[in-house]
Amino acid sequence: MKKIKVLGSGCAKCSQTAEMIADISEEMGIDAIVKKDTDPQSLLKFNVMKTPAVIIDDELIHSGSVPTRDEVEGWLRD
Repeated sequence: MKKIKVLGSGCAKCSQTAEMIADISEEMGIDAIVKKDTDPQSLLKFNVMKTPAVIIDDELIHSGSVPTRDEVEGWLRD
């Protein structure tokens, strides 16, 4: 099971990113837990300068923009 966090302030882009990842993982039949994380300490822990940021299994995968569908599918396949 993949553990996915979307880090950010709770802005619309962060919410959109979390919803998109959850929807795509469900469509692909991938077992994933997607959580939004608005804790400033999490941003510091992963050294995130721009949000939304995507963390998969405790590894920073993406930050600074809403990812594309192709990017998300690639992350979920890995």
